[in-house]
Amino acid sequence: MITLKNIEKVYRTSTIETLALTNINLHIQEGEFVSIMGPSGCGKSTLLNLMGLLDEPSTGQVKIGQQAVTEYRDKELARLRNQKIGFIFQSFHLINDLSVLDNVEIPLLYRKGDATGASRRQLAQEALAKVGLSNRMAHFPSQLSGGQKQRVAIARAIVGRPAIILADEPTGNLDSAMGNEIMAILQQLNAEGSTIVMVTHDETMAKKTHRLVRLFDGTMVGDSVLQTI
Repeated sequence: MITLKNIEKVYRTSTIETLALTNINLHIQEGEFVSIMGPSGCGKSTLLNLMGLLDEPSTGQVKIGQQAVTEYRDKELARLRNQKIGFIFQSFHLINDLSVLDNVEIPLLYRKGDATGASRRQLAQEALAKVGLSNRMAHFPSQLSGGQKQRVAIARAIVGRPAIILADEPTGNLDSAMGNEIMAILQQLNAEGSTIVMVTHDETMAKKTHRLVRLFDGTMVGDSVLQTI
């Protein structure tokens, strides 16, 4: 489903060069739920951004399915992201001036000719029902708790029915009870067929996934199977 081969990522300015990732070889199977752990600054978010086609490697190859995307142009990458990948961020990234329903609809607006207004609304309603927020559709983000905001972010990520969900610290801003609820939603989405890669600092959450990849100083130092698919 996702393959990274001989990946290196270097950030350069006029005065400094920073090696963010080096010698990364990783394959995520279809239907896996993989967690990525490591200390702050070790390259976890950079790795997730490469998988999500939000950044490109300095060297090496990224494949989504059978598609080698390293040489894709920006428009091709944007189309592939919109069709195949859903993103969940730690800080939610909701638009405060839009209702919950309108926030969830946003990814569908970029699918040219793929959905009418009525069908977009229907898909958004179904996504919110899946995360238990049917009764909050007309609310605004400022009227929601942190756990509810993360549920909206998950609904937005899955509204286009992507094959891949990438989650960057999805429980990081939540208490343990809310974190467990969000994790249960992700596990259910995985059980329904979504391939999920999650960056986390929480060992307890990581142990609920199929596989744990550990990074240190931009290098993979561990890749452990925790449970079979």
